[in-house]
Amino acid sequence: MGRIILIGDVHGCRPELDQLLDRVALAAGDDLCFVGGDVARGPDPTGVLDLASELGASMVRGNHEWRLLEARAARARGDTPPRLGPSHRTLMDELEDRHWAALEAMTSWVDYPDHELRVVHAGVVPGIPIEQQDKWVLAHLRTLRADGSPSDKRDFTLWAERYREAPHVVFGHNAVDGLQLHSHATGIDTGCVYGGRLTAMVLGPGQRVPPEKHRRDVLVSVRARKAYVELTVGCILMRRSRAFSGIDRVIGVSINPGATPLT
Repeated sequence: MGRIILIGDVHGCRPELDQLLDRVALAAGDDLCFVGGDVARGPDPTGVLDLASELGASMVRGNHEWRLLEARAARARGDTPPRLGPSHRTLMDELEDRHWAALEAMTSWVDYPDHELRVVHAGVVPGIPIEQQDKWVLAHLRTLRADGSPSDKRDFTLWAERYREAPHVVFGHNAVDGLQLHSHATGIDTGCVYGGRLTAMVLGPGQRVPPEKHRRDVLVSVRARKAYVELTVGCILMRRSRAFSGIDRVIGVSINPGATPLT
């Protein structure tokens, strides 16, 4: 049994993904999982999909895959597809049959019972068994309203702040808040496509996620080569200091003895 390596939101950043996999020293027997395909927006989305397939990695379906698949299904029916941004429209024409098959094969969550760990793209609603969770919510959730109902908006309480259950959940989808270390959940979308970092959680055989004060010991990240996309929320450009708060403190030490703190 090898390690499990969980990769944050890649968004087609193939160069950074290659660098990160080198840094964690991916080896035969390791179990590689992406917390979201999130193939849109970056420089080489098809390259990321091809590499994931080559490595036999698991990929959790994210909000961008939902949008692409909905648009394709609408086209097939002759209906008006949902509104797509420029990168999604371009990608629709670039994806080949093998890529569409990869998107269709993505699951809504992946469980690692030996690690007491679950991977989703966006989040889970507390108190609802995973089999009863709305799959759209698993790919789009950001916050919970006061009554506990889910929202894909940023206007309410982060869902992970109210999650106090097992298993531990590792998720992405929220580059604005950057690295999130909660008691029972860890968010590893550190905004690579926006010029932040690409982050991985690496756990040894049977290893559980450490408590918050030691969790950075199982995180490894690499800097983005550039900002491929401007990060906007509500059409307002977010300041990097807010969007990427805490990212530069991500280091990888204990899971890879040869690694050095990132600067």
